[in-house]
Amino acid sequence: MKKHAIYSVAAAGAIALTLAACGSNTAGSSSSASGGSSSSANSSMPKVTMMVGGIDKQIYLPYQLAESLGYYKKYGVDMQLSTEQQGGVGAEDAMASGQVDLAGAWYIHTIDFQSKGKDVINLVQLSGAPGERIMCSPKANVHSGADLKGKTVGVTDLGSGTDELTQFIAAKAGLSKNDYHTIAVGAGATAIAAIQRGSADCVMTTQPTVGALESKNLAVPAIDLATSDGAKAALGGTLPSAGLLARADWVKNNEDTAQKVVDALVDTMHWISTHSAADIADKLPQSFVQNSTITKDQYISGLNQDKAQFLPDGIMPAGGPKTIFDEEKTIGVDTSKITYADTFTNKYAEAALKLEGYTASSTPAGDNG
Repeated sequence: MKKHAIYSVAAAGAIALTLAACGSNTAGSSSSASGGSSSSANSSMPKVTMMVGGIDKQIYLPYQLAESLGYYKKYGVDMQLSTEQQGGVGAEDAMASGQVDLAGAWYIHTIDFQSKGKDVINLVQLSGAPGERIMCSPKANVHSGADLKGKTVGVTDLGSGTDELTQFIAAKAGLSKNDYHTIAVGAGATAIAAIQRGSADCVMTTQPTVGALESKNLAVPAIDLATSDGAKAALGGTLPSAGLLARADWVKNNEDTAQKVVDALVDTMHWISTHSAADIADKLPQSFVQNSTITKDQYISGLNQDKAQFLPDGIMPAGGPKTIFDEEKTIGVDTSKITYADTFTNKYAEAALKLEGYTASSTPAGDNG
């Protein structure tokens, strides 16, 4: 979720290539489990590179799950997945600068980029909520946005989506940026350490870090943005988050390939909606669901809690863009020259639903949000 700190193309490209290689290794074991394809078949498919803003986070699990299920190859794409690293180039920045074709990142970044003259669009919407919780030390006594006054809040990185979301929550509660302090704590073990050593009173984070903090009795949920209902209660509207971001020029030159990627992801979202959290966990790399910070049972428990964040059809929910535009305006982003319709499209998701005979389960957003 790190935003707009573009590193040199050579250095960042090296990171991306290294991570893509890691992603390819994971992909190889996944495709093997699902039947796979020969190397000659792969060579006939268009190669697409995608960086995800934390591929092992539950909020971003559809991108890897599509690979594990063999859906990218099913629809004719040789997908090369990578993940952003703490301190490295952000997924959305790597996409915007041409280092990768696509980014698995938050929809809000389309507005950020367009406000700066970069034509980035959202091709399919995977979640209707951020999947985030503000987790606070019990001693902090935080139960609402207003309670953040005087507190230090850990976010993924300064200028990240979690930083913007924290600003929005605080502003909705009547606080200014001078009323609280934010620090960069990353995710996973580093976020846990920030609470543990007391450098942050709260952290905005996702599963499985939420479960790890609770199991260690280090923090309790203070503000819930993990599901659409939670987002509506805290912010007054649906908050579409994880999506598939691309440069408009790349999409124009790769319409067929873009459709194939969306086909794979929409089919994955349908699969998520018809399977249990345990089924999903079984399909993901085991290092994602069981590691030094979380057990598999805890991972599944957290996913059971937050599975409702995922949209079963890939359609941008009605009212979602309006909430995001309100967030951007609140934190000072100039949206005066941007329209809702500039930032996303439902046409690829609608075509994917038609292809598989699935029915859209939500009212789509239109030009008015």
